[in-house]
Amino acid sequence: MIAVKRMEAGVVNSKHLLGYAIEGCERLLVYEYMSQGALSRHLFQWKKFNLDPLSWTRRLSIALDVARGMEYLHSMARETFIHRDLKSSNILLGEEFRAKVSDFGLVKLAQNGHDSVATKLAGTFGYLAPEYAVTGKITTKSDVFSYGVVLMELLTGLTALNDERAEETRYLPDWFHHIRSDRDKMMNAIDPSLEKTEETIESIAIVVELAGHCAAREPSQRPDMSHAVNVLAPLVEKWKPTEDISQNFAGMDLHAPLMQILKVWHDKGTTNSSDASSTSVSYGGDSKSSHSAGATWCPDSFNSGNCR
Repeated sequence: MIAVKRMEAGVVNSKHLLGYAIEGCERLLVYEYMSQGALSRHLFQWKKFNLDPLSWTRRLSIALDVARGMEYLHSMARETFIHRDLKSSNILLGEEFRAKVSDFGLVKLAQNGHDSVATKLAGTFGYLAPEYAVTGKITTKSDVFSYGVVLMELLTGLTALNDERAEETRYLPDWFHHIRSDRDKMMNAIDPSLEKTEETIESIAIVVELAGHCAAREPSQRPDMSHAVNVLAPLVEKWKPTEDISQNFAGMDLHAPLMQILKVWHDKGTTNSSDASSTSVSYGGDSKSSHSAGATWCPDSFNSGNCR
């Protein structure tokens, strides 16, 4: 199964694609097929499409997948990339509801690592970091703000911005910050489709705090994406392997941050480069609710600058 995107015009960039075709004015892009579509459909339109509401365990797993994808863009690739349009409709779900970040049409390269980049205002209102909307300058912390808003959507089942809601709740981040310190109000705001048990309430409270920190008004008060991975990984039961893979991944802690997993994998690759060279992991993708493609990294060439 594949997904094909037909473009009306524009230059085809072959990165992150399974394949592409150019003939005359025709532009066809071939992507990995993401069978479950966009996260937004499962959060806001599940009744319309006769879907089951996402369980808390699945929401945690999705949040971690997205955090790892953004961590890769910000600090694991050879260069630092700023997504600029992270939102629930740009998070695609595949089999077993594993998530990938998609739509790299607005991505910016941060030439000097984490320095700010001046650019024309683009993205989606409701997810834009305040400093970006005011100054037109972005950093990786702008993406962290957007990620915080996505966490709020996962928690509440509400869209980031909706003019049809009551005035105090129209802009989700403002309302979320207003009620976050009141436990009763915050718990009442949690998506009613979620089953609230003693166990889930405890982890929900942790994610509430993480969402608030990620979407802090001041960029300096926001964590980086590796912090989000560190917070979420212990909460995700689904992250545990479903079968015994000790023979293939001996000594690897799958709950560890991506940086640590990469280091272990790379260290193993130095002793068996022929095996490591055939292994890749992908994150990311392109737009539309039914497809995605990945940016790969190669454990055996992690420090050699040969990753794609």
